[in-house]
Amino acid sequence: MGHAWVGLSDRVRLGALTRWVTPELVDEAVAEHGRRDKRPGALPAGMMVYFVLGLALFHQDSYDDVAENLVSAIPGMGDAVPNRSSFTRARQRLGPQVLETVFRKVAGPLAPDGLAGSFWRGMRLAAVDGFYLDAPDTAANRAAFGGQVAPDGSPLAFPQVRVLTLTEIGTHAVLDARVGGLVDSEQDLAVPLASGTAGMLVIMDRGFVGVSVWREFTAAGAHVLIRAKTNNARTPIERLPDGTYLAEISQWAGKRKIHTVTVRVIEYQVDGGETIRLLTDLLDPAQAPAAELAVLYHERWEAELSNRQLKTFQRGPQQVLRSAEPALVHQEVWAHLTVHHCLSRMIVDIAGGHCLDPDRISFVKVLKAVRRSVVQQAASTPRRLAKFLATLAAKLRKLDIGPRRDREADRLVKRFKLKYADPPKGWTRRPTRRVQPKTVTLIPRLV
Repeated sequence: MGHAWVGLSDRVRLGALTRWVTPELVDEAVAEHGRRDKRPGALPAGMMVYFVLGLALFHQDSYDDVAENLVSAIPGMGDAVPNRSSFTRARQRLGPQVLETVFRKVAGPLAPDGLAGSFWRGMRLAAVDGFYLDAPDTAANRAAFGGQVAPDGSPLAFPQVRVLTLTEIGTHAVLDARVGGLVDSEQDLAVPLASGTAGMLVIMDRGFVGVSVWREFTAAGAHVLIRAKTNNARTPIERLPDGTYLAEISQWAGKRKIHTVTVRVIEYQVDGGETIRLLTDLLDPAQAPAAELAVLYHERWEAELSNRQLKTFQRGPQQVLRSAEPALVHQEVWAHLTVHHCLSRMIVDIAGGHCLDPDRISFVKVLKAVRRSVVQQAASTPRRLAKFLATLAAKLRKLDIGPRRDREADRLVKRFKLKYADPPKGWTRRPTRRVQPKTVTLIPRLV
């Protein structure tokens, strides 16, 4: 005889997120990869999609707790929760491709035309950025993803999963992503992200300067704005009237130059600090003023804020992923990306209904509200789902976190072997504080 859940699993939903991750969408993703279970008594693949998404939504809860959150309000299911091994075997049968497909069916640009901070001169603003997630320290995970090592070659900390995202700046929505490991190059992971960027201005940090990335994004119909490293594009080949100049960056194979692209270089300082050099394919100063691009580059931090929402608030600060196998790690990461995109959709809907900037809606409060909607089975009927969403939107005063303040905080090494160096001797960390707006000063090269 099959488990009691088998006959009732069609009633499992994901609370308010079911508005976008519909049963029909889940069935399509499952059928696309042939993951329908034919074994009698096996936990159904469609239900397991919702369960894996639930693991991402309730990351700090155990398997049992997540299962009870999903089914406790459904008669006949709350008292017969399968054991952890049953869920693990069902996750292994499901594989990572179904969750990746669910993400790609859900993901897409969210900013409506005219939304402040989402467009510049007719181009949708996006940013490419990456972050790491710690995976359980198993031999399989370390072999697949890599990890930091001591000088003697012994492993340190956890295997690290590298997640590279293409983020819509105005809404913090992840439009596309690639999942790899510490062993994978950021540039190699960034190249496939170019395919869906036509009509966008894509902003990137200095780690992405490279001819292959440049050519892929511009060939896809996007424009790029990338911060240069200190040794990139230093020699002008032509000076432009606004003080910017044209230069070249090249791709080499040994001592042989393979490809060369022409870039426009913009140099500036913020509050008289270090000189920042930007590279762009927008070569006409009249159509792309240097001062506007210099200010626009700093919008790249919106992608960092989006990543923080996922890895600090949604996953939990310094939490380690659950999965001991690389395939299940990939599955878990795609689930996190799907949940984050759905939360971004909800925030955009709430903000749009009240003519607010989506940045001003509290991600944490929406996350907590969605978790409650799962426990309350708010999506058990279309009417209950609509009522829950209307109630949430009515709480706008609690969700609106007000205008953004100009603040800064010192960077501090919080975990061993992070990318930021130890602070200088005698340095003390100051608390987060209000600051005056920054002043951007262009540095023209006229001679």
